[in-house]
Amino acid sequence: MGRLQGRVAIVTGAAQGIGAAYAKALAREGARTVVTDVIDTQPCVDAINGEGHQAIGMKVDVTSNDDLARMVKEVEAAYGPIEILINNAGLFSHLKLKPFWEIPDEEWDAIMRVNVRGIFQASRAVLPSMEKTGRGKIVNISSATFFLGPPGFLHYVASKAAVIGMTRSMARELGAKKITVNAIAPGLTESEGVQANEGMHGMRAPNRAQRAIGRDMVPEDLLGTLVYLSSPDSDFVTGQTINVDGGKMMW
Repeated sequence: MGRLQGRVAIVTGAAQGIGAAYAKALAREGARTVVTDVIDTQPCVDAINGEGHQAIGMKVDVTSNDDLARMVKEVEAAYGPIEILINNAGLFSHLKLKPFWEIPDEEWDAIMRVNVRGIFQASRAVLPSMEKTGRGKIVNISSATFFLGPPGFLHYVASKAAVIGMTRSMARELGAKKITVNAIAPGLTESEGVQANEGMHGMRAPNRAQRAIGRDMVPEDLLGTLVYLSSPDSDFVTGQTINVDGGKMMW
Protein backbone atom coordinates (compact mmCIF):
# COMPACT_ATOMS: atom_id res chain seq x y z
CA MET A 1 0.00 0.00 0.00
CA GLY A 2 1.28 3.47 -0.90
CA ARG A 3 2.04 6.15 1.63
CA LEU A 4 -0.83 8.30 0.32
CA GLN A 5 -3.44 5.58 -0.07
CA GLY A 6 -6.92 7.07 -0.40
CA ARG A 7 -5.86 10.66 0.18
CA VAL A 8 -7.15 13.38 -2.12
CA ALA A 9 -4.45 15.46 -3.82
CA ILE A 10 -4.57 18.42 -6.19
CA VAL A 11 -1.61 19.41 -8.36
CA THR A 12 -1.83 22.76 -10.13
CA GLY A 13 -0.05 23.34 -13.45
CA ALA A 14 0.10 19.58 -13.96
CA ALA A 15 -0.80 19.02 -17.60
CA GLN A 16 2.81 18.46 -18.61
CA GLY A 17 6.42 18.68 -17.49
CA ILE A 18 7.34 18.66 -13.81
CA GLY A 19 3.72 19.11 -12.72
CA ALA A 20 2.68 15.97 -14.58
CA ALA A 21 5.55 14.07 -12.93
CA TYR A 22 4.30 15.27 -9.54
CA ALA A 23 0.74 14.13 -10.27
CA LYS A 24 1.89 10.69 -11.42
CA ALA A 25 4.10 10.24 -8.35
CA LEU A 26 1.25 11.02 -5.96
CA ALA A 27 -1.10 8.69 -7.81
CA ARG A 28 1.45 5.86 -7.68
CA GLU A 29 1.53 6.30 -3.90
CA GLY A 30 -2.23 5.76 -3.80
CA ALA A 31 -3.58 9.31 -3.85
CA ARG A 32 -6.77 10.10 -5.71
CA THR A 33 -5.19 12.78 -7.84
CA VAL A 34 -6.68 15.87 -9.43
CA VAL A 35 -4.69 17.25 -12.37
CA THR A 36 -5.38 20.95 -12.99
CA ASP A 37 -4.03 23.40 -15.55
CA VAL A 38 -5.10 26.07 -18.01
CA ILE A 39 -4.29 23.67 -20.86
CA ASP A 40 -5.54 20.17 -21.63
CA THR A 41 -4.95 17.79 -18.72
CA GLN A 42 -6.32 14.68 -20.41
CA PRO A 43 -2.99 13.15 -21.55
CA CYS A 44 -1.69 13.21 -17.96
CA VAL A 45 -4.97 11.86 -16.59
CA ASP A 46 -5.01 9.08 -19.17
CA ALA A 47 -1.44 8.14 -18.29
CA ILE A 48 -2.29 7.87 -14.59
CA ASN A 49 -5.49 5.91 -15.12
CA GLY A 50 -3.71 3.71 -17.64
CA GLU A 51 -1.37 2.59 -14.87
CA GLY A 52 -4.34 1.54 -12.76
CA HIS A 53 -4.39 4.59 -10.49
CA GLN A 54 -7.08 7.23 -9.94
CA ALA A 55 -7.09 10.68 -11.51
CA ILE A 56 -9.42 13.29 -12.90
CA GLY A 57 -8.56 16.49 -14.75
CA MET A 58 -9.91 20.02 -14.60
CA LYS A 59 -9.24 23.28 -16.40
CA VAL A 60 -8.38 25.72 -13.61
CA ASP A 61 -6.79 29.16 -13.63
CA VAL A 62 -5.24 29.58 -10.18
CA THR A 63 -5.78 33.34 -10.37
CA SER A 64 -9.54 32.91 -10.81
CA ASN A 65 -11.55 32.59 -7.60
CA ASP A 66 -14.49 31.27 -9.61
CA ASP A 67 -12.36 28.51 -11.12
CA LEU A 68 -10.94 27.60 -7.73
CA ALA A 69 -14.37 27.47 -6.08
CA ARG A 70 -15.62 25.21 -8.86
CA MET A 71 -12.52 23.03 -8.48
CA VAL A 72 -13.11 22.50 -4.76
CA LYS A 73 -16.79 21.72 -5.28
CA GLU A 74 -16.11 19.21 -8.06
CA VAL A 75 -13.23 17.53 -6.24
CA GLU A 76 -15.29 17.06 -3.09
CA ALA A 77 -18.16 15.63 -5.15
CA ALA A 78 -15.85 13.18 -6.90
CA TYR A 79 -13.41 12.19 -4.16
CA GLY A 80 -14.25 13.90 -0.88
CA PRO A 81 -12.39 16.57 1.12
CA ILE A 82 -8.99 17.72 -0.12
CA GLU A 83 -5.97 16.68 1.93
CA ILE A 84 -2.98 17.59 -0.27
CA LEU A 85 -2.34 20.67 -2.41
CA ILE A 86 0.75 20.97 -4.60
CA ASN A 87 1.08 24.61 -5.66
CA ASN A 88 3.08 24.01 -8.83
CA ALA A 89 1.46 26.37 -11.37
CA GLY A 90 3.89 29.07 -12.40
CA LEU A 91 5.50 30.97 -15.24
CA PHE A 92 9.16 30.33 -16.03
CA SER A 93 10.16 28.26 -19.03
CA HIS A 94 9.00 30.78 -21.65
CA LEU A 95 10.92 33.70 -20.11
CA LYS A 96 13.74 35.38 -21.98
CA LEU A 97 16.81 36.53 -20.11
CA LYS A 98 16.94 40.30 -19.76
CA PRO A 99 18.28 42.89 -17.29
CA PHE A 100 15.67 44.03 -14.81
CA TRP A 101 15.43 47.51 -16.33
CA GLU A 102 14.14 45.95 -19.55
CA ILE A 103 11.35 43.94 -17.90
CA PRO A 104 7.99 45.41 -18.94
CA ASP A 105 5.49 46.14 -16.18
CA GLU A 106 3.04 43.74 -17.80
CA GLU A 107 5.52 40.86 -17.66
CA TRP A 108 6.37 41.61 -14.02
CA ASP A 109 2.68 41.65 -13.12
CA ALA A 110 1.99 38.37 -14.96
CA ILE A 111 4.78 36.59 -13.07
CA MET A 112 3.61 37.89 -9.71
CA ARG A 113 -0.04 37.16 -10.47
CA VAL A 114 0.54 33.48 -11.22
CA ASN A 115 3.65 32.60 -9.17
CA VAL A 116 2.67 34.44 -6.00
CA ARG A 117 -0.99 35.37 -5.96
CA GLY A 118 -1.95 32.04 -7.50
CA ILE A 119 -0.50 30.16 -4.52
CA PHE A 120 -2.29 32.48 -2.11
CA GLN A 121 -5.61 32.04 -3.90
CA ALA A 122 -5.37 28.27 -4.34
CA SER A 123 -4.36 27.71 -0.71
CA ARG A 124 -7.17 29.92 0.53
CA ALA A 125 -9.68 28.10 -1.65
CA VAL A 126 -8.83 24.59 -0.40
CA LEU A 127 -8.50 25.50 3.28
CA PRO A 128 -12.16 24.91 4.24
CA SER A 129 -11.99 21.48 2.60
CA MET A 130 -8.80 20.55 4.48
CA GLU A 131 -10.40 21.68 7.74
CA LYS A 132 -13.11 19.05 7.23
CA THR A 133 -10.49 16.30 7.47
CA GLY A 134 -8.65 17.85 10.39
CA ARG A 135 -5.33 17.67 8.56
CA GLY A 136 -3.62 18.78 5.37
CA LYS A 137 -0.43 19.11 3.38
CA ILE A 138 0.41 22.16 1.30
CA VAL A 139 3.59 21.98 -0.77
CA ASN A 140 4.63 25.17 -2.53
CA ILE A 141 7.10 25.06 -5.40
CA SER A 142 9.77 27.74 -5.05
CA SER A 143 13.14 27.75 -6.83
CA ALA A 144 16.82 27.40 -6.00
CA THR A 145 17.32 30.70 -7.85
CA PHE A 146 16.24 32.38 -4.62
CA PHE A 147 19.49 31.32 -2.94
CA LEU A 148 21.76 32.44 -5.78
CA GLY A 149 20.00 35.46 -7.28
CA PRO A 150 21.03 34.86 -10.91
CA PRO A 151 20.85 37.80 -13.32
CA GLY A 152 18.25 38.05 -16.04
CA PHE A 153 15.26 36.72 -14.07
CA LEU A 154 14.65 39.36 -11.42
CA HIS A 155 10.87 39.07 -11.52
CA TYR A 156 11.00 35.26 -11.37
CA VAL A 157 13.54 35.22 -8.53
CA ALA A 158 11.51 37.78 -6.60
CA SER A 159 8.35 35.73 -7.05
CA LYS A 160 10.03 32.57 -5.76
CA ALA A 161 11.44 34.46 -2.78
CA ALA A 162 7.87 35.48 -1.99
CA VAL A 163 6.83 31.82 -2.10
CA ILE A 164 9.33 31.01 0.66
CA GLY A 165 8.04 33.90 2.76
CA MET A 166 4.44 32.81 2.27
CA THR A 167 5.35 29.23 3.16
CA ARG A 168 6.72 30.32 6.53
CA SER A 169 3.80 32.57 7.42
CA MET A 170 1.21 30.05 6.25
CA ALA A 171 2.89 27.35 8.34
CA ARG A 172 2.59 29.54 11.43
CA GLU A 173 -1.08 30.27 10.77
CA LEU A 174 -2.10 26.71 9.92
CA GLY A 175 -0.12 24.68 12.44
CA ALA A 176 -2.97 24.58 14.96
CA LYS A 177 -5.18 23.14 12.23
CA LYS A 178 -2.73 20.25 11.69
CA ILE A 179 -1.96 21.52 8.20
CA THR A 180 1.72 21.57 7.31
CA VAL A 181 3.10 23.98 4.73
CA ASN A 182 6.50 23.41 3.15
CA ALA A 183 8.32 24.38 -0.03
CA ILE A 184 10.58 22.67 -2.53
CA ALA A 185 13.28 24.72 -4.25
CA PRO A 186 14.28 22.86 -7.43
CA GLY A 187 17.44 23.57 -9.35
CA LEU A 188 17.39 23.97 -13.13
CA THR A 189 15.36 20.95 -14.25
CA GLU A 190 15.17 19.42 -17.71
CA SER A 191 11.45 19.91 -18.20
CA GLU A 192 9.83 20.10 -21.60
CA GLY A 193 9.62 23.87 -21.37
CA VAL A 194 13.27 24.36 -20.38
CA GLN A 195 14.43 22.07 -23.18
CA ALA A 196 12.40 24.10 -25.69
CA ASN A 197 13.77 27.48 -24.52
CA GLU A 198 17.02 28.08 -26.41
CA GLY A 199 17.89 30.95 -24.10
CA MET A 200 18.38 28.49 -21.25
CA HIS A 201 20.64 26.05 -23.08
CA GLY A 202 23.77 27.89 -21.96
CA MET A 203 22.81 27.42 -18.31
CA ARG A 204 23.22 23.63 -18.33
CA ALA A 205 27.01 23.30 -18.31
CA PRO A 206 27.57 25.81 -15.45
CA ASN A 207 24.89 24.08 -13.38
CA ARG A 208 26.46 20.66 -13.90
CA ALA A 209 29.88 22.02 -12.99
CA GLN A 210 28.65 23.61 -9.76
CA ARG A 211 26.71 20.59 -8.50
CA ALA A 212 28.19 18.02 -6.13
CA ILE A 213 26.20 15.51 -8.21
CA GLY A 214 27.52 16.63 -11.57
CA ARG A 215 24.73 15.90 -14.00
CA ASP A 216 21.60 17.45 -15.45
CA MET A 217 18.60 17.47 -13.14
CA VAL A 218 15.40 15.72 -14.29
CA PRO A 219 11.83 15.89 -12.89
CA GLU A 220 12.21 12.47 -11.26
CA ASP A 221 14.85 13.94 -8.94
CA LEU A 222 12.11 15.91 -7.17
CA LEU A 223 9.62 13.13 -6.55
CA GLY A 224 11.04 11.66 -3.35
CA THR A 225 10.96 15.04 -1.65
CA LEU A 226 7.46 15.73 -2.95
CA VAL A 227 6.04 12.46 -1.66
CA TYR A 228 7.78 12.90 1.69
CA LEU A 229 6.28 16.37 2.22
CA SER A 230 2.84 15.08 1.15
CA SER A 231 2.87 12.05 3.44
CA PRO A 232 2.50 11.41 7.20
CA ASP A 233 6.31 10.98 7.29
CA SER A 234 6.58 14.79 7.45
CA ASP A 235 3.82 15.46 9.98
CA PHE A 236 6.25 17.30 12.31
CA VAL A 237 7.92 19.27 9.51
CA THR A 238 6.47 22.64 8.56
CA GLY A 239 7.61 26.05 7.36
CA GLN A 240 10.66 24.52 5.69
CA THR A 241 12.18 24.93 2.23
CA ILE A 242 14.05 21.90 0.92
CA ASN A 243 16.61 22.73 -1.75
CA VAL A 244 16.83 19.96 -4.36
CA ASP A 245 19.58 20.89 -6.82
CA GLY A 246 22.22 18.15 -6.68
CA GLY A 247 24.31 20.01 -4.14
CA LYS A 248 24.87 23.25 -6.02
CA MET A 249 23.86 25.46 -3.12
CA MET A 250 24.99 24.50 0.40
CA TRP A 251 24.79 26.56 3.59
